[in-house]
Amino acid sequence: MREKDFKVPKHIAVIMDGNGRWARKRMMPRIYGHREGVKRVKEIVRACGEMGVEYLTLFTFSRENWKRPEKEVKELMQLLSKLLREEEKELMENNVRFKMIGRLEELPLDVVSGVKHLEDVTSHNTGLTLVLAINYGGRAEIIDAVKKIKKKDEVTEENFKKFLYFPELPEPDLLIRTGGELRISNFLLWEIAYTELYFTKTLWPDFTKKELIKAIKDYSKRERRFGSVNE
Repeated sequence: MREKDFKVPKHIAVIMDGNGRWARKRMMPRIYGHREGVKRVKEIVRACGEMGVEYLTLFTFSRENWKRPEKEVKELMQLLSKLLREEEKELMENNVRFKMIGRLEELPLDVVSGVKHLEDVTSHNTGLTLVLAINYGGRAEIIDAVKKIKKKDEVTEENFKKFLYFPELPEPDLLIRTGGELRISNFLLWEIAYTELYFTKTLWPDFTKKELIKAIKDYSKRERRFGSVNE
């Protein structure tokens, strides 16, 4: 199958798992794996833009990740703040729009500032929309949506979406989880009702464009029926 023959998903979501194990296998601190993981983020963002993916959502930091050792959380926040500061030029050059989903107000001020700045300066870009899920949890998103609903609102499956963090975000066509675990981990619980799932044992720092193409090839073979029956 040639790359141009791929049935390219409109929206790919990724649970980036395995940074810590990748570092441990090399007898290195966990933060070393996270730094290598950032390199894969950059590669996959470029690859998705080149292939015509319209939305890419990356599970960057979950609400459960606050339970990790304080030193690791601090290093992760510093790495995230650095990434937000340094990527403006490349995002602009590649026409990428940046968005964040999650509870922004609970994050360090430098991260909050970086998120708001990138969202603002890239808001008119028309290429790939890169969505980082930071301090995100699927259950928290649903709870926060319910809190926005007023008594007078008529709630249906169709209009509930307007209360989510990023109502414009289409439901993912393909959800990829790296690292070998076979679970969703509280990610996009409302949005993935009919999403195709792809699990790989490849650890995130080893998830190259070649691995992405392998996942899309697998997706391209699937027949999506959304509950209906094809004759």
